[in-house]
Amino acid sequence: MTASERAPDPALQAVLVNGQAADAADARVHVLDRGLHFGDGVFETCVARHGRVRFLQLHLERLARGGERLGLPLAEPATLRAELQRLAAGQERALLKLILTRGPATRRGYAPGGDEHPTRILLRYAWPADTPASIEGVSVRIAALRLGENPALAGIKHLNRLELVLARCEPGAQHAFDSLLFSSSGQLVSGSMSNVFIVQEGRVRTPRLDRAGVAGIMRQVVLSTGREAGFPIEEGALDAHDLASAQEVFLTNVRIGICPVRAIGARSLPAGPLTRALQRLIEPLLEAATDA
Repeated sequence: MTASERAPDPALQAVLVNGQAADAADARVHVLDRGLHFGDGVFETCVARHGRVRFLQLHLERLARGGERLGLPLAEPATLRAELQRLAAGQERALLKLILTRGPATRRGYAPGGDEHPTRILLRYAWPADTPASIEGVSVRIAALRLGENPALAGIKHLNRLELVLARCEPGAQHAFDSLLFSSSGQLVSGSMSNVFIVQEGRVRTPRLDRAGVAGIMRQVVLSTGREAGFPIEEGALDAHDLASAQEVFLTNVRIGICPVRAIGARSLPAGPLTRALQRLIEPLLEAATDA
């Protein structure tokens, strides 16, 4: 293998494997790891800000829900918290990705043996240069791919992301900030890397995620904080007609916060008053929301 073939992502700054520091070019996991073979695991992408992890408790709670759904034994929350804070320390702004798998298989086949030892991988990346400005907004497209509906996996951030890989490989996807995805039954679900909200007749609406999609941390923050502040926010079944009739559309994830959509394909949209009001409400939290 040549040096160029082994070169890691230049944005990758640090790696921990089961709590041990590893060189990015030489870090290894077991060849029988069930995360590699079956996508048998969960992950989180977190923001490190001012040396702390933003919304850390919410991330740990979502990991626990995913682990429970998959019957996946996870490391103690205190261990995960300490390792995340270890890589966040001293960072003005960075991204952390935590991957938790069931570990190396102890028997062949899909069924776990029950005696696996989980693997945890933590990576720190430099803050991406392509993070959009929340004032300007972004252009998105509608993906041709349709997400499969599976209530057993809906909402959790499991490791099988092949549908999203395919969506991001579609012609034209590289020219859009994100691709909006519908399910096999025609329900609006999310973006490929974000959750989506629309504004219709003074109401803020976001897709219910009981059949497909990931329940994002920033989505959760917008729902809870917005409702507490009296915003008319609801979850429900949304379709193509709802998207086409929306007066405002915005995306959320922990990296971009609340980001207005200024165009869906050839259709232009304003960053309207409800989107801006939610930005004013949420953005101060993004500076302050770091957990010990």
